[in-house]
Amino acid sequence: MIHNTHVSQYIPHTLFQCVTGTWTEAAGQVTDTVCKHVAATDETATVNIPVMIPSNAIGLQGAKLVSVEIDYEVLVAACDAVDAVFNLVTRGADGAVAVVAAQTFSYDAGHDSAAERYDVDQHRMTLTLDTPLWIDNDQYVLIELTFNKAATTTLDLLAAVANFTLRM
Repeated sequence: MIHNTHVSQYIPHTLFQCVTGTWTEAAGQVTDTVCKHVAATDETATVNIPVMIPSNAIGLQGAKLVSVEIDYEVLVAACDAVDAVFNLVTRGADGAVAVVAAQTFSYDAGHDSAAERYDVDQHRMTLTLDTPLWIDNDQYVLIELTFNKAATTTLDLLAAVANFTLRM
């Protein structure tokens, strides 16, 4: 049996779904990196991040999600607000809709105040579940970020990393 409490899964920015804003694939601020970039516009941009980890139909097996780290950069001017929602989605049976349930979580010490999340800087924001989740094969997780941008704010989304226990 495998029981590893320190497994991580990289989630590239190319899997992020940007609902609002005009996003482009771009070279990152650091040479040889890439990002999803949104130009300056006074808008609220919503971004969904699928957390891609193993699931299992057998209880207490597969992945127990603990936290997700999100790398982003706020450039030129601070946002008005940056917030996250940690959603557990339970798939609907045939003919039924999915059920979305927001999970309680904590921001890391560098992002636990609003001003720390929206300032001009390179960010590695960690969202830690208050109660880690064993992911059933009928569930998946989406992180929803909202960036309330000022007129001159630009953003780069770099990647995310899911941290979990793997038991098989």
